Amino acid sequence: MSAQPPGTQPDLAAAERLAWDHAPVGLVMAEDRVIRACNAPFAALVERPREELIGQSFRILYSSPQEFETIRDVGLSALRDTGIYSDERMMQRARSGTIWVRFRAHTLTPETPLARIVMSFAPLPLAEPSRLTPRERDVAAGLARGQTSKEIARQLSLSPRSVEDVRARLLKKLGVRNAAELIRRLAGPGL
Repeated sequence: MSAQPPGTQPDLAAAERLAWDHAPVGLVMAEDRVIRACNAPFAALVERPREELIGQSFRILYSSPQEFETIRDVGLSALRDTGIYSDERMMQRARSGTIWVRFRAHTLTPETPLARIVMSFAPLPLAEPSRLTPRERDVAAGLARGQTSKEIARQLSLSPRSVEDVRARLLKKLGVRNAAELIRRLAGPGL
């Protein structure tokens, strides 16, 4: 398409690029857990230059290899079954620590969901990231996904009793009465 004079139909490719670069959420296109493209809002969200993110494994966005191993396969069955998945999770920023995000994914290859996938990341305010241990973050993330203690325990290779202990410690630490209040407290006033 040739350049259009002002007031006429915009070049579709240019309009799509403009929408991608200025979306109100972070967007990523990944292949087999490797970032192939991301927009400026995503780079700002994780506090890294876009050029540094391209070609990197999502592993760099989690605070430890264990946290990445725990979260990386969550949602695979939903992606295979429906092509979409959504949750809330914590991710590691380059400079200012953990951030709580609303994560959404749409696979372009349901038979192998991670072969090519488009994801969005919207920040949710996190009230107390620095006070949570990695295990507490794992349990809080499971609770935010609506998982039971047994489901979280299975995912983390713990006993349900251990998960209940961490949950109780979180409730006491944050001065809340139940899991719903815990998640609201972690998410802050923005929810």
